[in-house]
Amino acid sequence: MTITATISSLGHKGEGIAEIDGRRVFVPLALPGETVRLDLEGERGALLEVLVPSPDRIAPFCRHFGACGGCQLQHLSGPAYEAFKISLVETPLRLAGINASVSRFIPAGGTGRRRATLHARREGAGYMRLKSHQVHDLDACPILDPALSRAPAIARAIGTALGEADVSFTATLSGLDVAIRTQRRQARPEKLVPLATRFGLARLALNGEMVLQAQAPLVEMGRARVELPIGSFLQATAAAEEALAAYVLEAVGPARSVADLFCGVGPFALRLAEKRTVFAADSDRHAVAALDRARRFAKGLKPITARARDLFRDPLTRFELDYDAVVLDPPRAGAEAQTRELAISGVKTIVMVACDASSFARDAAILTAAGYGLSDLVAFDQFVQSTHVEIAATFKSPSN
Repeated sequence: MTITATISSLGHKGEGIAEIDGRRVFVPLALPGETVRLDLEGERGALLEVLVPSPDRIAPFCRHFGACGGCQLQHLSGPAYEAFKISLVETPLRLAGINASVSRFIPAGGTGRRRATLHARREGAGYMRLKSHQVHDLDACPILDPALSRAPAIARAIGTALGEADVSFTATLSGLDVAIRTQRRQARPEKLVPLATRFGLARLALNGEMVLQAQAPLVEMGRARVELPIGSFLQATAAAEEALAAYVLEAVGPARSVADLFCGVGPFALRLAEKRTVFAADSDRHAVAALDRARRFAKGLKPITARARDLFRDPLTRFELDYDAVVLDPPRAGAEAQTRELAISGVKTIVMVACDASSFARDAAILTAAGYGLSDLVAFDQFVQSTHVEIAATFKSPSN
């Protein structure tokens, strides 16, 4: 059914919301204040035409926007874009009973994403189409770092060789690190060796197993160089990693001993150790081993004790948390079990980095209920033009 409606607000997924007959209808690509013509189907509306545009509407910079589902916000102007991103952080906190304002909004897109996952098929490769399980074929993506400019072509070649697959790219100092995931049980790695050679890949892996490594994929973290394990986590942009690390270093202040929990390959631990002793823990034993190797070969670092430990099932207890400061950077699920131990630990400074606003709000509420004060809250715009935002916050103990 085709109808005309007015968009009243913007949902947390970047979709316009219209109130129609007492119910909310979600309209991708529409903005608040706009009068639009849409094709209504249940709680979804497909935008057909913008009759009265919002003053916040701008022309998208990518010709694929609107069909490709990789970006959601290219049509939203700078000030409105920033306000929306800030609301993604503040609204869940308010719902959790915490009235806090973002003190700074820091652009962290840098030169573009150094990590990306493209979906490969025999007929093409790219991101999923908007609200679809179909792949939108790309020849280029303007939000990627120039080092990933060949990613669509490489993914397309992999799709031709293997059929359906997810292809993850990471730009490293040594070249492209490519990891393929496919459900095909009979995928033959030997078919990929000529492809890896043709594109000059640093490393190629299939379903977690090495196919070919021409050079070890290395990234710099402070004074250290880390050899990335296959499939390891890395911040999507180098600019975001550097900005988050700078925040963490400033937030821990004069702390002489720091625990870095959910440490990954060490983007914070290796920088913290330039002036402090560090205990680092993560459930990913390969990441912890990579951190430990990097620590051993780096010069001028204070001691780092790196341990593989499942902090969801086996969090550090309050009796183990004998540190001046603790840094947490958990995955999207947050760090509820570990936060409960921190809340009764007496640690003076807790710095939390989070990629999910809802789990962050839950964990922040645990700390504030125990008397910790949320002294600083910052939003980092790493995933530009998307509805994702990175958060960093500092909590101070009641005794501070």
